Amino acid sequence: MDNAKRIVLQKFADALADEVSLTPIVYKAFTEVERELFVPKGFTQWAYRLDALPIKADQWISSPVTVAKMTLYLEPEGADNVLEIGCGSGYQAAILSRIFRRVFTIERIDALLKEAKERFRKLDIHNIHTRLDDGQRGWRQFAPYDRILFSASTPNVPQTLFDQLSDNGILVAPIEQGGKQIITRFKKEGGKIVSQPLDECLFVPVKNGIA
Repeated sequence: MDNAKRIVLQKFADALADEVSLTPIVYKAFTEVERELFVPKGFTQWAYRLDALPIKADQWISSPVTVAKMTLYLEPEGADNVLEIGCGSGYQAAILSRIFRRVFTIERIDALLKEAKERFRKLDIHNIHTRLDDGQRGWRQFAPYDRILFSASTPNVPQTLFDQLSDNGILVAPIEQGGKQIITRFKKEGGKIVSQPLDECLFVPVKNGIA
């Protein structure tokens, strides 16, 4: 990465920090991932604005503000691995890869996953493991996970995902309730799940199966 790009990313992270109280490790992650690589070519001039942008298959790359909030709500410091449900463009996974030792991400749309994997390759990211599947089933092979992030809205979190969450682990998901979507943090304590609503949001809804 050249110096000019580093300056752009630092200004981007500074603008983001004006909107969200970033921890040092999360701030650093946003200075290390080139968001322009994750947006469609026609939108690259808007890559470093704090806006959500459309991508393939009627999906969206979330606003950087939303990505930052979801990351912070995971309380990532000290956690080793994370499972993401809904890879999409791959941007959220790329941010997580700068914080967690191992990132597991599942996407149901093959075309999106192929593009995300190519972006990870270009960025020389080697700690992201990808899977084409219905993410609501989780990824039992590598469970339990210290953290699980749901990158699509859902009326409820499948029990199988809570089963794959470590004790004392955290799952963050946009929950549909009363016509709204509320980012909700679930903590697993002694096998019991304790939930905490955090913030209103807007995500595409989760869908079943593989596209």
